[in-house]
Amino acid sequence: MHIDHKIKVGIGFATGRKSFQKVLRSYIRNWEESGLAENGNISLNLFVAYDLTYNQTLKKDYVDIHEDLKKSIDNIVFIGRSDLEREGRELADKGIIDDREAQMIFRKGYAAQRNGLLYSAVKSGMDFLIFLDDDEYPVAVTKTREYAVWGGQHVITSHIRHIARADITHGYHCGYISPIPYVEYNHVMPENVFRTFIEAISNDILNWDNVSKVMQNGGVTYADTKILIGDEVREVEEINHAKFISGANLGLNLTDPRRIFPFYNPVGARGEDTFLSTCLTDRKVVRIPCYTFHDGFSTYHHLLEGVLPIRLKFIQADSEKIIRRFYKACLGWIRYKPLLMYITEPGSYEKKIAEMRRKLGEVLPAIAAYFDCPDFANILPELEKYNKNVKKHYHEFMETKRVWARMMEYFAENR
Repeated sequence: MHIDHKIKVGIGFATGRKSFQKVLRSYIRNWEESGLAENGNISLNLFVAYDLTYNQTLKKDYVDIHEDLKKSIDNIVFIGRSDLEREGRELADKGIIDDREAQMIFRKGYAAQRNGLLYSAVKSGMDFLIFLDDDEYPVAVTKTREYAVWGGQHVITSHIRHIARADITHGYHCGYISPIPYVEYNHVMPENVFRTFIEAISNDILNWDNVSKVMQNGGVTYADTKILIGDEVREVEEINHAKFISGANLGLNLTDPRRIFPFYNPVGARGEDTFLSTCLTDRKVVRIPCYTFHDGFSTYHHLLEGVLPIRLKFIQADSEKIIRRFYKACLGWIRYKPLLMYITEPGSYEKKIAEMRRKLGEVLPAIAAYFDCPDFANILPELEKYNKNVKKHYHEFMETKRVWARMMEYFAENR
């Protein structure tokens, strides 16, 4: 790939937290410290899709960016609900898609926010877009000694270095990646019961081997020192018809819009990055040696102020906030797993749904009792609901890709 103009790099945040401003400041300072801010051949642009309903925030929580930070940013685009609706109307007015199709791409939800970012970056002529999360920080933590050892990570720089030779660059994650709290087994919930539960709701990334390993570290995933000190870039292997990625620390090459796929998730579910993963068979997806620290329980904001803890806390199921977060994550997983299996394992779909139904029926009473949260009983009805609608969701997913392809063809022809 040859670019004969100033390289336009977008960084995209799909956010709903006030802490976004602190995280943005950290990445901008990180960008400046890397030296690339002084490179006249690279233009850095910011795209922010904000959700005011997620944490009952105000528009000013996102748009009031300090003037000192704007000096390192060439252009800023803010995307709220009304902006997505306006973009949809403009596309319909041009005859590229119709009103119904616009609502499909830009409807409410996680995927719509990401599609809004992706669409705005393509429309603005970006060469690359790097997705960052408002609860991930540009640092890595290891435990090569009895205490935690920290190191800075040049996240944006790392993606820029490798994205021109790939369709997607995907970094690593450390910290509190999983919302699963540390569990002390007892007579109410022995290990085999919790294992059965995890196996029922799990996928190719979330599985018992990974969960049990993280549980031994109190819910913390530490960075691999071999990756940190090395410079290995490797292609992501296809597993069960998917090249699995995550939605942040993620770079997308936009130089040919026709090679870009949209995000999708069933209404009320998550998995927008997982469903994108199922589209990447003939795309080059590479893992790059770059970590971000995931502050999954929002307990380490002081990292952004330079306070580096010597020991990371065990995340125990001893508060309603942690238990509710785990419960909501389980709902998100169970709501998107039927469609994932329908896409990747259609021949054994009914058998696997029956197995999930059996396992959940066996263990959900113990799970609800252990966490003192009767709502866990809702997981089985949610499985049945999304199983019932799986063909509808599959049709929506395929239609979303078709509509998006038409939009990207328009931009490719008019780039």
